[in-house]
Amino acid sequence: MSGRIALITGGGGGIGAATAQLFAEEGARVAIVDVDLPTVEKAAAAIAGAVPGATILPLAADVAQEAEARRAVDATVARFGALHTVVNVAGIRVYTPLAEATTDDWQRILGVNLLATTYGCQAALPHLRAAGDGTIVNVSSVFGVMGRAGMGQYDTTKAAILGFSRALAVEEAPHGIRVNTVCPAGTITPYHIRRAADRGVSEDELRRSRAADNGLFGRWAEPREVAYPILFLACRESSFVTGATLMVDAGRSIL
Repeated sequence: MSGRIALITGGGGGIGAATAQLFAEEGARVAIVDVDLPTVEKAAAAIAGAVPGATILPLAADVAQEAEARRAVDATVARFGALHTVVNVAGIRVYTPLAEATTDDWQRILGVNLLATTYGCQAALPHLRAAGDGTIVNVSSVFGVMGRAGMGQYDTTKAAILGFSRALAVEEAPHGIRVNTVCPAGTITPYHIRRAADRGVSEDELRRSRAADNGLFGRWAEPREVAYPILFLACRESSFVTGATLMVDAGRSIL
């Protein structure tokens, strides 16, 4: 990633922050975007402290709003002069059976999980085309290809990302842009740790709780374990890969 400029949504923690740090270690200059400015600034400071010489631009934006997604792209290009890679990680969850889904929840989760991805890609396309070898990596989920009860709205948006990414890969291939998707299984992130703590569950208990249902390895993924596949798809080492769905799920999808 040396010399490349990347923009990562959902960069305030979890997979997004881990990917930003890995990109910085590999020589990229990185803009990280999240809805909360203090959170994204804290993440940027942590990466800068961990990676000597890292250049990290923290940006606050609600990327579910088209104008805000475009503003984040424009701010990145204004700061760095170009854009080579976009990684769409931003996402939310709704824990409701489909029979009880509300219009408000549908609009909210479609906005953050799906439309934010489309808005970010569209705003970035002119710059990625200009780069000549632009890359997009969209983060879906193992449950974009599997069914389950209780989170159908989330899973629907993650399945939609797969279709969007394939179509965009076809459309942008003539412009030299590669578009791929990663599908993680359960990944231990600050979000999950906080949510468990609210239920009185410790991080150690949380980590043990997925031993039976998170793929062949019987554990959560670490964010960095998802960041490495994202790195591969974002950089030139994957130059003949586009329109792909890479399962990062410890075999969960084959069980």
